[in-house]
Amino acid sequence: MQHNEITKYSAFPQIDIKNRRWPDNRIEKAPVWCSVDLRDGNQALAIPMNVEEKIEMFKMLCDIGFKEIEIGFPSASDTEFAFARALIEKNLIPDDVTVQVLVQCREHLIRRTFEALRGAKQAIIHIYNSTSPLQRRITFGNASKEQIKQIAIDGAQLVKDLLPEAGNTKIRLEYSPESFSDTEVEYAVEVCEAVMDVWQPTPQDPIILNLPETVQWTTPNVYADMIEKFCGMISRRDSVIISLHTHNDRGTGVAATELGLMAGADRVEGTLFGNGERTGNLDIVNVALNMYTHGIESGLKFDDLPAIREVYERCTRMTIPARHPYAGDLVFTAFSGSHQDAIKKGMDARGALGGDAPWQVPYLTIDPTDVGATYEAIIRINSQSGKGGIAYILDRDFGIDLPKLMHPIVGQVVGNVADKLGRELSPKEIHDEFQARFVNVAEPLKLRLFESNSENKPIVSCVAEVLYQGKEYKISGSGNGPINAFVKAIHAQGWKNFTLRDYRSHAIGTGSATESAAYVSISRDSDGKVFWGCGIDTNIELAGLLALVSAFNLSRRI
Repeated sequence: MQHNEITKYSAFPQIDIKNRRWPDNRIEKAPVWCSVDLRDGNQALAIPMNVEEKIEMFKMLCDIGFKEIEIGFPSASDTEFAFARALIEKNLIPDDVTVQVLVQCREHLIRRTFEALRGAKQAIIHIYNSTSPLQRRITFGNASKEQIKQIAIDGAQLVKDLLPEAGNTKIRLEYSPESFSDTEVEYAVEVCEAVMDVWQPTPQDPIILNLPETVQWTTPNVYADMIEKFCGMISRRDSVIISLHTHNDRGTGVAATELGLMAGADRVEGTLFGNGERTGNLDIVNVALNMYTHGIESGLKFDDLPAIREVYERCTRMTIPARHPYAGDLVFTAFSGSHQDAIKKGMDARGALGGDAPWQVPYLTIDPTDVGATYEAIIRINSQSGKGGIAYILDRDFGIDLPKLMHPIVGQVVGNVADKLGRELSPKEIHDEFQARFVNVAEPLKLRLFESNSENKPIVSCVAEVLYQGKEYKISGSGNGPINAFVKAIHAQGWKNFTLRDYRSHAIGTGSATESAAYVSISRDSDGKVFWGCGIDTNIELAGLLALVSAFNLSRRI
């Protein structure tokens, strides 16, 4: 790798376009989607899918809602040909789905492609040839622009000549000036015009002109400039469907597609989760869900991404990274304490407004349940986590709704455990730690029996049997409620070093066997330090007393 002065590489040239309009445009509707998973995606696999796997993928793509699906390159191999024939002969293609096949502008390959499509209801024949200066010079041995254009013309003419052999199959034509992303825009227009002169498209029977970013050479704005310039130069615009086909060499395939749509494109080719050659094709899932989060109906069903992911990973033998947008294992997960706190507050606020309220939760651009994920994945706990996340998990998974003032101490205790172990804690481990440290703590004071009498309202009197530091005591007291009376009873024994500060309680779950959770905080008189305890019992009064005992015991341990 060169340093300081880099002479091996140079900047890609900008596009000469005046008064560009695309930066002010917005994506307001979904494009026509075309899946190329079974062709571009499949040819990039170390072990290509077999016919059975491709059929399973095809059915899933139909279920998702794709109306145009590129099923392969049937003239390239017997497997590809057999797959096309299987779809047609087994009547697996829905009436509203058009299959697309790719073929180079070579006579014997085009003829073989027509054989593969015999009997299909409708199909798109996608022809292509490389047009860039680099390809003209290296791949085609310094071929002239006229020679390259003639390849495209001959391919289009042969497809047109073979139409009578297609029988009742309605054939549409797609042409790609492959390597459009580094072809002179003016020349790309010239070649496409020549193809249109052969095909003679109409508004009722338009041609698809696919402008692939075969290799990403530059920033997405330059690709958008190329699309806008092409759209402004091409004739018969009402008879042309401008299609995008981006790759991801610079990691900006999604951005290039979105800007290309803003620049005037009508159609998008891509794959599920971006599978494809080198760094991959456009991720259609990503673009479609980006639109969804802006209130645009994409026409594609990604309600159950985990199920789609399972079929995809099994058939392609590819693995979706944990950070892959929308589909990765960790994309809805927050470990950071500040993020967890904001998410918890957002979820609480949304719960108060109801399920139909606009989605406004910090750090989450989409409701995970919209794509089949669960809320269990949102907040996970490690040493970086905070009090809000731990409280969220205890509430969500176990119905323990901690008072806000209790969050810091519980968060500190659980966080220390995660830090010591050096790993993520499961919800069960968090719950177990909370139970062990805060719930029904019975040393050094243990409540064995409690009886109260409220006949002299509003005064409540109590008698309790307790075990304290191994000794049995029978204590009594009076107050304005059972807990206050118990506090007075403890104080009467000379254990007067604390003050009751707060008491809260709530039910856990529903039904006749519902337990109650109570939370009590006390302050130690000697230094003002606050201690929280929790009591859980089927009897709400007893839960409160156990919470007081827990707090009392914790104050004796520090």
